[in-house]
Amino acid sequence: MDMELAHVIMRPMVHQDWPRVRWIYQQGIETGFATFETGAPEWKEWNRAHLRNCRIVAELKNLIVGWAALSAVSGRFAYGGVAEVSIYVDPEYHGHGIGSRLMRRLIKESEAAGVWTLQAGIFPENVRSLDLARRAGFRVVGVRKRIGKLNGRWRDVVLLERRSERVGQT
Repeated sequence: MDMELAHVIMRPMVHQDWPRVRWIYQQGIETGFATFETGAPEWKEWNRAHLRNCRIVAELKNLIVGWAALSAVSGRFAYGGVAEVSIYVDPEYHGHGIGSRLMRRLIKESEAAGVWTLQAGIFPENVRSLDLARRAGFRVVGVRKRIGKLNGRWRDVVLLERRSERVGQT
């Protein structure tokens, strides 16, 4: 790892981080391989859609270079410990371990918050994200064929999950 990247700080995301977080999110959206979203939402919408805890930014020299957050998969009580993962890294910092560090921190914080299953839906073409999830202990549970259209094209989504070995065992 670059010496500079060894100084990346992981910290909770705050509202003031949103402009930079949104910019990074938009960069991911524009690749066409990250999400069905076609534009990054405003803060109010994003904030409402994500859990209040388990929001993390990776910061290097006062610049946010990546972020991670969780969304509830259901409002039903039985699924209270199941959340969907979002991790995005500034394209300039791809391949430097930022995503892996965010994932490790997100897993740790999610378990502390009582989350027993993390899930991710990833486009099959997004090899980097699929590799990140697998390295973090996610397993493929299936492929949702032609689940949605993006820019007029049907897309498949690989569904992955990671079951905690610490939370939800009894």
